[in-house]
Amino acid sequence: MFALTMNKRIISLILIVILCCLTVAVAFSCVEENRGGTVNIEMKLENGTVRLRLYPEYAPETVANFVSLVNAKFYDGLIFHRVVRDFMVQGGCPQGTGMGNAGYTINGEFALNGFTQNTIMHTRGVISMARGGHDYNSASSQFFIVHKTSDSNHRSLDGQYAGFGIVTSGMEFIDEIAETFTTGDSPLYKYKIISIRVV
Repeated sequence: MFALTMNKRIISLILIVILCCLTVAVAFSCVEENRGGTVNIEMKLENGTVRLRLYPEYAPETVANFVSLVNAKFYDGLIFHRVVRDFMVQGGCPQGTGMGNAGYTINGEFALNGFTQNTIMHTRGVISMARGGHDYNSASSQFFIVHKTSDSNHRSLDGQYAGFGIVTSGMEFIDEIAETFTTGDSPLYKYKIISIRVV
């Protein structure tokens, strides 16, 4: 009986050691995977799932801020409050009006603000930080995703807003939001973000 109990304990210890080794291996694998500089995001919307790749090598503070808000589940349940067809869709305002933020602001990582390492162009699917008017350091939680590539979008956005990633799949769901009916730039139907997670 004593030998049987000892065998069970030894087997349990071996299983615990194996489990610990597997956990460490998975964690190490995740670190190695992110060493390339990108962060992968899954954005579940009520109309579908959008996946994005973020680039901290171009906009480190912007990506770190976005990931921090994602990890805090800040965006869960918020809406896309601003929609301009052929231009962009905007979300991330806790008030749903475009006037709210996360309670703080971050530095604008774009050329017009003296930050020249961010060379991301605002082409279709690029995610970028919204900001308030002429205050270059007013970005906080609101972001926008470019609907279509155009010369006017390049002129009004490149070097003036902090692009920090791009949609890798699910752009058709952004199209659906961008093509909804609006009054001015306020959508009649407000599409909701179910959740955003780092994957």
